[in-house]
This record gives sequence, structure tokens and C-alpha cells, in this order.
Amino acid sequence: MFNLLRMDLYRMIRSKAVYICLVFLLATIFLCYGIVFLVGTSQGQELAPRIGMGVLTEEYQDGNNLLEGVTVIEMIRQSFMDGGCYSLVLGIVAALFVCSDFQSGFVKNIMTLHRKRWKYIGSKLMTIGIVNLFYLITCFGFGMVMNLLFHRMVPFGPIKDLVFYLTWAWFVMTAFAALIIMICILTRSIGAGIAAVILFGSGIILYPVMGITNLFGLGEWFNYTLYYNISTGPSRYQTTADLKALVIGICFLALYGILSMTALAKQDI
Repeated sequence: MFNLLRMDLYRMIRSKAVYICLVFLLATIFLCYGIVFLVGTSQGQELAPRIGMGVLTEEYQDGNNLLEGVTVIEMIRQSFMDGGCYSLVLGIVAALFVCSDFQSGFVKNIMTLHRKRWKYIGSKLMTIGIVNLFYLITCFGFGMVMNLLFHRMVPFGPIKDLVFYLTWAWFVMTAFAALIIMICILTRSIGAGIAAVILFGSGIILYPVMGITNLFGLGEWFNYTLYYNISTGPSRYQTTADLKALVIGICFLALYGILSMTALAKQDI
């Protein structure tokens, strides 16, 4: 499997889509920091009219309250994580990565050399997990640099909180990527994969279902979805209840990994 992993990592490193998506994430963080600086700080409110952005400070007269109780972790996660932006980006990378094997027919060559198909899924999950870790560390590192450039707009907070958040966020987001990989394995269609990314990553399909099930008092399931937990998971560890997102991420990662392996084992390549 490590030969497969090495090959997949080499493909990821040479993939333009990986770097295009990363630039998009970094640009999103920079844009959010810039807007919050203009409306949420006294320096920004003085600067905004001079650069033609005075309308922002007029609409948010109480902008200084925006940053009350906010640390770097909350600032960065609200920039690109909580709204589903990161889910969409990582899901698209996973869909393109897996579906390219089927579209090019390269998967046949892989299966000829590696008879145990679970190794193929294992390699994909490990590769997307490494990309996920690279994205998270780069984005949060970039966010911290932005915070310094914007005159320490918000406090950094304890490093242990950052480690805790990145740990459970990695599992939850890798589990989401595993869901997309499973759908791509089942359909072998990049269109279906991208559609799944949009529907599940943005919550478009989840909210209507939750609304219907709420009518019958069965809406509690929504609290255990990947989408809900990546959006509302804790930024710091206080009690064992804060481990819920981590446990959910681990369980879904294992579930989607096993289902992908089972689906691929039953398919004709």
C-alpha cells in the first residue's frame, strides 16, 4: 500500500488543482481579515473612508463589538471553516483525485498490480488526509500571520486550544472527504461527486430533511452530522462533551472507509 501512497502523493504534489484550491482558501482568509479590520477596529474605521469603503463603517456602527471575546481560532474558522467553504474545497479535491483514475482508465493498471482493493481505498484516504492536514496547518498559519499584520486584531489564545481544534477538525473533514470518495467509487462519476460535495458540504440537502423530521420530533440526528459538527464544534476543550465532534469524525471516517472498500471489492474494474 505504501507504493500506492507514494504514487498518490506524487500525483497530488503535481496537481494544479491542489494549489489553486489552497490559493482560494488563503484569499478567503485574507479577505475576511481585511473586512473585519475595516469594520471592527478603530484604525480600520478611520482607513475605510479613505479607500472608498466608508459604506462598511456606516452599516456597522457598532463594529467594535464584532471582536469581543474572539480569538485567532474563532476568527480563522469563521473565515473559511464554519460556513462550509473548506468542506466544498476539500471535497472537490477528493472528487477530482478519485474520479480521474476511473476517467483515464488508470484504475485498471492499479488493480492489475495490487489485487487487494482495500489498499487502493486506504491509499486514497491517507493521501487526502495528508492534503487535509497540509491545508489546515497552512491556512491557520496564514491566519496567524494575517493577525500579526493587522496589528494583533484578536488575541492568539492558548496553543493547546489550537491543537485540540485542529485534531477534531482533521478527523471530521477527512471523514467528509471519505464520504465523497465513497460516492465517487459507487458512481465513478465526477459530476455525481461534485454534486455530493455541494449538497452535503453546504448543507443544502440536510436542512430540508431536518425540517421534515422535526415535524415528527426526529430532528436530533442533525446534531450528529459532519456538517453540523464542523460548523458548531468546540474551539477549546472544557469537558468530555467537547469530544463529541472527534468521536463522530472517527466513526464516520471508519464507516465510509469500510463502505468504500466493500463497494470497490464488488465492482468489476
